[in-house]
Amino acid sequence: MVKPRLNHMTWSVYIILSTENTYYTGITTDMDRRWAEHCSGKKGAKYFNSCKPLKIVYFETGHSRSTASKREAQIKAMRRAEKTQLVKSFAEVPK
Repeated sequence: MVKPRLNHMTWSVYIILSTENTYYTGITTDMDRRWAEHCSGKKGAKYFNSCKPLKIVYFETGHSRSTASKREAQIKAMRRAEKTQLVKSFAEVPK
């Protein structure tokens, strides 16, 4: 049996600020679930074994799995100052 493709899923890219004042970048289809996983330490990223997630500071949605992965890689390649500017510009957008 062939599994159906889940092309209708919307993927998101996010940045979390940790208690160590570092950024963690990831992708997900469900931010609430992923945040809970990071906070619980059970299914979250190994990154949070040495520090704890503090808050979500950046979030963009509307991606496919492919574009989300590419955007994640793009953000991870940024220098700290560039990520900080991205976070700052996100915080200034009215919600």
